[in-house]
Amino acid sequence: MPIEIENLTFQSQDDAIKYVIDREISTVDLKFPDLFGRMHHVTITAAEFNDQLFESGIPFDGSSVPGFKSVEAGDMALIPDIRTANIDPFWDEPTISLLCDIVDPGTGKGFSRDPRYVARKAVEYMKSTGIADTSLWGPEFEFYIFDSILYENDVNTAGYIIDSEEAEWNTYKEGPDSLGHKIQPGGGYHAAPPLDHHYNLRNEMVLAIAKSGIPIRYHHHEAGGPGQSEIEVLLGDLCSQADNAMWIKYIIKMVARKNGKTATFMPKPLYNEAGSGMHFHQMLFKGGKPLFFEKGNYADLSKLALNYIGGMLKHGRALLAFTNPSTNSYKRLIPGFEAPVNLFFSLANRSAAIRIPKDAVLPETKRIEFRPSDATCNMYLAMAAQLMAGLDGIANEIDPTAEGYGPFDENIFAWSEEKREQLQALPFSLQDALECLKTDNEFLLKGGVFTADLIDKWIDYKLHQEYFNVRNRPHPMEMQLYFDV
Repeated sequence: MPIEIENLTFQSQDDAIKYVIDREISTVDLKFPDLFGRMHHVTITAAEFNDQLFESGIPFDGSSVPGFKSVEAGDMALIPDIRTANIDPFWDEPTISLLCDIVDPGTGKGFSRDPRYVARKAVEYMKSTGIADTSLWGPEFEFYIFDSILYENDVNTAGYIIDSEEAEWNTYKEGPDSLGHKIQPGGGYHAAPPLDHHYNLRNEMVLAIAKSGIPIRYHHHEAGGPGQSEIEVLLGDLCSQADNAMWIKYIIKMVARKNGKTATFMPKPLYNEAGSGMHFHQMLFKGGKPLFFEKGNYADLSKLALNYIGGMLKHGRALLAFTNPSTNSYKRLIPGFEAPVNLFFSLANRSAAIRIPKDAVLPETKRIEFRPSDATCNMYLAMAAQLMAGLDGIANEIDPTAEGYGPFDENIFAWSEEKREQLQALPFSLQDALECLKTDNEFLLKGGVFTADLIDKWIDYKLHQEYFNVRNRPHPMEMQLYFDV
């Protein structure tokens, strides 16, 4: 039987080893993200959880992990990070789960394409500048819960079928769920039971997350009618929040699967329904003092905060290569669904790329929210890249107003087409974003946080393994449009 989930806090590796022995833990699961954010794992028995593991690590083949090593130099090792330890509630035997650092097995040095290493270097660089010593982040987790997903891609066939018990398209079907209470397209925002079919399922997810020590702000049904949900966490430091995000996504997917459902963080799984974003709330502190507040300025933002915004918007098109790194990302960034399509900032305006939340009125709550991003991102790289862009804005005193980025506290979709054309548009495709990253990446290289090697690998993989793979295939809609031409 699985043991109860609990928040584990170890002061040393000896504490962790002792816990495994005392609590008769049978299995230790070592998890790590690849370059593109997918989780991988290798499992060891409790007997192998010893001092030698923390010194030498567990060897693995880096050439078999997307974005890591080539076959002639594939040897790598995983060193568990005790700060990330959690009881894993989904295993049949008592199991501890830990995230790992990726190192060279000969030297023990950090691997430049290890996403966790990049995030740590970003925080270290921030501290070295003297600008701030703490970067707090609060990601929002939007996702869909479906009952089934079928898909096929071959030489002569392509298509998918998604189903959801909440969906309006199921009103005519007979069966045990034929009780009405289906959500109209786009009508799911804060829907209450019985329209909200998944309140207990989301609550199970949230309780599992909270029991592992991650504080939750709230959860609710999102705008997408067929099963869209949101879970929002309280702010925490950058590296911890990136680690937490890996665990949160794992819990959400596993709880859904345990209950016969499937959860997806895909930005736009359904045509003409709300997309799922990953909004990033963020703020800086130094010596415990919040740095984004100054009474009397626009939205009570300090000059430092405005320069941070200026850096993020100036580098915004390149940022999207990391914050929106899928072909599907750009099917969400279209007008009409509260997703931004232009680079500007504003107070409370949800069509802005950067929104200043109106409820953040105190110095310790004054923050900004970056809204274009989605959960296909590698959380470590996406957050590190945003921080580096903001720091570049502070270092170069980039004024977002002087650069033409607002503030625009208006509905820009009510503007004339000629006036809207004066706004800088977000990239229209993954290829567009990657081209922007090619020409605008020096801000990422400062302090050796990102490397040219990582950026080159990212661009090459995303273009040739993803973008062209999608672009070169006939689309089912093209058959409808052109087959009889």
